[in-house]
Amino acid sequence: MSVRPSAPPPGLIALAIGAFGIGLTEFVIMGLLPDVATDLAVSEPVAGWLISGYALSVAVGGVALTAAVTRLPRKPVLLGLMVLFIIGNLLSAVADDYPVLMAGRIVAALCHGAFFGIGAVVAADLVAPARRAGAIAMMFAGLTIANVLGVPFGTFLGQHFGWRSTFWAITAIGVVALIGLAVLIPGRDTATADRPAGGLRGELRAFTHPQVWLSLLITVLGFGGMFGAFTYIAFTLTEVSGFASSTVPWLLVLFGAGLFAGNLLAGRAADRSLSRTLATVLAALTVVLVGFALTATSPALTIVALVLMGGFGFATVPPLQMRIMRYADQAPTLASGANIAAFNLGNALGAWIGGVTIAAGLGYTSPIWAGAALTLAGLIVLLGAQRLARRDEPAKDEAALARTTV
Repeated sequence: MSVRPSAPPPGLIALAIGAFGIGLTEFVIMGLLPDVATDLAVSEPVAGWLISGYALSVAVGGVALTAAVTRLPRKPVLLGLMVLFIIGNLLSAVADDYPVLMAGRIVAALCHGAFFGIGAVVAADLVAPARRAGAIAMMFAGLTIANVLGVPFGTFLGQHFGWRSTFWAITAIGVVALIGLAVLIPGRDTATADRPAGGLRGELRAFTHPQVWLSLLITVLGFGGMFGAFTYIAFTLTEVSGFASSTVPWLLVLFGAGLFAGNLLAGRAADRSLSRTLATVLAALTVVLVGFALTATSPALTIVALVLMGGFGFATVPPLQMRIMRYADQAPTLASGANIAAFNLGNALGAWIGGVTIAAGLGYTSPIWAGAALTLAGLIVLLGAQRLARRDEPAKDEAALARTTV
C-alpha cells in the first residue's frame, strides 16, 4: 500500500507568503522604473539606484540585524521583521518624492536578509531532519512565485493604476503574512537546542569553521554566475536571439517557471544527498550556460536554455542554504543570514562582471560566458571543500572515540 506524503506544516505556508511579498518588493521595481522616473522627475539611472539601494541594504543590514536579534525568540523576531516590511512598503506607497521612496525601499530591505536567514532555520525545525532541505525550498518557493506571477501582475497593476498601487498591494500582502506568522508559527521558540550559550559571541564562533567560509564563497560564485547571465538577459533576447521586446516579459515567465521547479526538486534531492545534489546542480548550470552562449542565436534553443538556466540556477538555493546550516549547526542563525547576504553579493558581482564584459565590446553573450566561468569556479571550490571535509572526518571520528573511551 502506498503512503501519501504528509501535508506541509501550516507555518511553512506563512513563511512562503512572507517570502512572496519580499520577493515581489525586490523585483517588481524593475518593471516600474520608467513610471517612477517620469512621475518623480528623475532620470532612469537615478531611478535605478532604487534597485542598488535595496540590494546594499539587504547585504549590509541583513547581517547586522540578524546579529542584533540572535538572543531573541525567533517567532517574535519574524513578526517584528514583517512589521518592518509593512512600514517600508507603506512609505513607498505614500512617497511623493524620490528620497521618501528610497527610504521606504531601504527600510523594507532591512528585513530581507534576516527574514530569509531566520526563516530558513525555523522552516527546517518545523519538519523532521530528513525533510529540512525540502522545507527550506518550500519557503523559498514564495520567492520564485513572486518572479513567475507576482512581478508581471505587479507591473500590470502599476502601469494601469499608478506605481503606488503596486506598493499598496504589497503592503496588504505583508499584513496577510504577519497574521499568518502570528497564527501558524508555533508559539514556543521553534529551536532552542541549537542556540549557542554565548549569544552573539556563540553565533560568531560558527565562523571559525572553515567550511562556513567555503560555503559563503560557493554561494557568491555559484549563484552569482546565474545572476550575472540573467541581469542582461533582455539584451541577449532582443539583440542576439532576435525576439521582439514585447515578448521578453513572457519569456521571463518561462524563466520563472524554471526557478519554481528547480527550487522544489532540488530541495527534495538535497534531503537525500546534499553534497551530490549541489555538485550536480552546479555542474549542470555550467553546462547550460555554456550551451546558451553557443546557441543564443537560435530562438528555439534560447527558450530551452532560458528554462534550464532558471531551473538549475535556483536549484542551488536550498542546498547552498542547507550546507551552511549543516556546518554551523550549533549556531545557525547568523550564518544563515550571512548566506543570504552572500546571495546578494553574488548578484552584485555577477552583474558587475557582466557589465564589464559588455563595456569591453565582447557582445551580449559575454555575460553568459562570464556567468559560466563564475559557476565553474564555484563548482571547483565546492569539490575542494568536499574533499577537505572528507579528510577531516576521520580525525573527528578518532577524537570522538577517544572522548567516549575516556
